[in-house]
Amino acid sequence: MPHSLTLISTIAAGLAVALVFGFLAVRIGLPALVGYLVAGIAIGPHSPGYVADVGVAGQLSEIGIMLLMFGVGLHFSLKDLLSVKGIALPGALVQIAVATAIGIGMTRFWGWSLGEGLVFGLSLSVASTVVLLKALEARGLIGTLNGRIAVGWLVVEDLAMVLVLVLLPLASPLLGGRMGTHAGPAHGFLTTLAITLGKVSLFVALTLGVGRRLFPWILWQVAKTGSRELFTLCVIVAAVAFAYGSAELFGVSMALGAFFAGMVLQESDLSLRAAEESLPFRDAFSVLFFVSVGMLFDPRVLLEHPLKVLGVLAVIVLGKSLAAFALVLLLRYPLNTALTVSASLAQIGEFSFILAGLGMSLGLLSQDGYSLILAGSLLSIALNPLLFQAIEPSQRWLRKRSGLARGFQTRTDPLAALPASVEPAHVTGHVILVGYGRVGQRIGEDLAAAGIPFVVAEQDRGIVESLRARGIKAVFGEASDPSVLIQAHIARARILVIAVPDTLQVLKMLESARALNPGADTIVRTHSDEQAELLRKEKAGKVFMGERELARSISRYVTETLAKGEI
Repeated sequence: MPHSLTLISTIAAGLAVALVFGFLAVRIGLPALVGYLVAGIAIGPHSPGYVADVGVAGQLSEIGIMLLMFGVGLHFSLKDLLSVKGIALPGALVQIAVATAIGIGMTRFWGWSLGEGLVFGLSLSVASTVVLLKALEARGLIGTLNGRIAVGWLVVEDLAMVLVLVLLPLASPLLGGRMGTHAGPAHGFLTTLAITLGKVSLFVALTLGVGRRLFPWILWQVAKTGSRELFTLCVIVAAVAFAYGSAELFGVSMALGAFFAGMVLQESDLSLRAAEESLPFRDAFSVLFFVSVGMLFDPRVLLEHPLKVLGVLAVIVLGKSLAAFALVLLLRYPLNTALTVSASLAQIGEFSFILAGLGMSLGLLSQDGYSLILAGSLLSIALNPLLFQAIEPSQRWLRKRSGLARGFQTRTDPLAALPASVEPAHVTGHVILVGYGRVGQRIGEDLAAAGIPFVVAEQDRGIVESLRARGIKAVFGEASDPSVLIQAHIARARILVIAVPDTLQVLKMLESARALNPGADTIVRTHSDEQAELLRKEKAGKVFMGERELARSISRYVTETLAKGEI
């Protein structure tokens, strides 16, 4: 029976070649994703030999994006999203404006039109969903404040780009391009804007109102059957079908739809199982995303326009990253947060291709411009892991060499020190609780109910302000910085409870705590057996793993330890 093997051959070739080049990349000390990109170039239309189907590969990569965003949503609650709105909303909008302005300025120097420069600048301003989340996942940062800010920033960027995709065809004639096929003259600019905002608002309302009740219920009904296959199928359907439906009915991106689907399922007790069941699919299809990016890349652009490629790369890696870095510091967040957010955004990906493709269809972007965007995407994605590795050395260098960087540190902030009115008894023999997220909040509530004095160390300004308004003692800053623990009076503390998931930061906190108070007991949370084993080797004290019952277990341990005087 005649049939096409395009789908099968694309999957087989893409994954097989990605395995080979990914393995070689890791063996020579490079990130595996660099190998995936090279694999895409090898089987793409611009290289000799076998050529995979670019269109099919692109659709497969879309599935990877949906599943990845769905997985993040499973670990990201609405409260987490709202907790970072004060920095993510203004930060993302200003960063988009700055990057777009830089792109326009650079293209005007090249002699391009304003319309072409606008599309070009917007394409360089929005970060890749897949690259950002893979980087955060690899470093265990999604559950941290830095990870929440980066993901929240990404959500704002996606929402902004949804509006751009709708409004650009309307503005195209004013910019020297053609009218979009779906933007008839009967629809005014303000009318279309109102309709778009209405659709997005309706999508969010239905998702958080109806979806957060309906989806967990459906998942429970399927789980009761005892069939693992049905449960996995239900999870995949929830991610892919919801993402596709949200794009078709409400005009939001499929990635954003999948993220919200994961968020509404996050409230179910089955969310952790859902995340585990979908993990193999997320990993496999996200590999195909990097392969599809490599397939689009034409290496000739590096030879024909080397200076322009360097200029594009500078805008992506330096221009918008420096803008984000300055914005985070101006909003009085720690240096580590500024560096992490900057590294997270120093790349471009799938939304950039969509914008560039729309620009070409409207006559606002040339083929050369599209090729430069692809080149900037591939090079920035390849460099992104190196930027994350440079965060810690850069932080040390800046703190040592730059007086301005030291001036931005939390000890100059009024929230970084406890008020002088705090009674000495409250900061003697007390508990220091690092992190006031979902786990930390439960621990704090239990300590307060038991009448145990404690001080919270938290790097989210909004949380610190809220705690102080409720009369809870709290200091603002990264507890890996010894000055923050000093402000929390670690020298007189009896127990240090670390309720943040970032293992590297935890190890730094433990090192500082031992130096400042060797006799203090330490209690640490973790997410995996590997992290738990590493912490035990470092003699981290009592290690708890999990989340749902973790807070109660830590609270009981602290209460019993204090009652017995076992310090």
